[in-house]
Amino acid sequence: MSLLARGMKLSHLQMMAAFAETGQIGRAAERLGIAQPAASRLLSEVEAILGLPVRARAGRGVVLTEAGRTLAERAVRVLQELAEAGREVAEIAAGGVGRARIGAVTAPALDMVLPALRSARLSHPRIEAEVVVAASDILCGQLAAGRLDFVIGRVPEGVDPGQFDGTEIASEPVALVVRKGHHLAEHPPEDPRDLMDWDWVLPGEDSPLTRAVLARLAALGLPRPSQRLSTPSFLLTLALLRQSNVVAPLSQAVADHFAQGPDAPLVQVRHDLGITVSPYSLLTRKGARLTAAAETVLGIVALGFPEAAQRGSFGRRNSTTSRTKV
Repeated sequence: MSLLARGMKLSHLQMMAAFAETGQIGRAAERLGIAQPAASRLLSEVEAILGLPVRARAGRGVVLTEAGRTLAERAVRVLQELAEAGREVAEIAAGGVGRARIGAVTAPALDMVLPALRSARLSHPRIEAEVVVAASDILCGQLAAGRLDFVIGRVPEGVDPGQFDGTEIASEPVALVVRKGHHLAEHPPEDPRDLMDWDWVLPGEDSPLTRAVLARLAALGLPRPSQRLSTPSFLLTLALLRQSNVVAPLSQAVADHFAQGPDAPLVQVRHDLGITVSPYSLLTRKGARLTAAAETVLGIVALGFPEAAQRGSFGRRNSTTSRTKV
């Protein structure tokens, strides 16, 4: 007999999800706007429906049992799907086709998402898009919470990749960038050791870019470059490049946008160190059904993927996600 036939209600699922998220019956009751005795009664009803306990005492508190955790995980997904359905119906009622919420790390945001959105404005002018450009840890957190429809990024270390469906897209080649008029722009180094005479600006130690740069330099027998400032901020890095003599390793896609052409304020150093950052992937929530608008935009974005990635099934993505920390 199904859980619905046994009497499972939406209020039961809401209680299980709130209890799993807060870890306390009182806080779960507060989140749902009910009294604590009512919350305890809902949990008792769930246990009667399942025929199994969903909570157990641990020290001075109460935790979910294995059955409780299983139901709570499903409850969270059901509630997310209901929220998505409500959003989609509201968009239809408002007369719009829909809204797609996209997350991407910087390189694919410029190289894939931006061109796709330009195309979508012509082919589907009633679709609205929201784009979040950030590090993968932030993007994956928002994706897991249902605040983004899909992400182009990496699953950070310490995050369970099983909560996402993923298709690997491509690695990121890296170029060295300096300001126009920089000595390295006018006199490309013949020996890579000459690059070590300059101060470099890099993200933090856990960034895939920093790790790829330092690993490649070590493989070439080069020392760690002078680095008086570390920053994950792309805007601050661009400002430093324009106002100082720093060298910045940037994704080739980013370098092509900001350091190419006669009017560009930045220049790519004509010396390839062979630096490549680990692949990024297309990520969606495990088992989630995209809205029609998100599926449409994803299809357009996917046209910019390499051929191997295009062959993936973007409605039912596989689980070849990258675990590189960002």
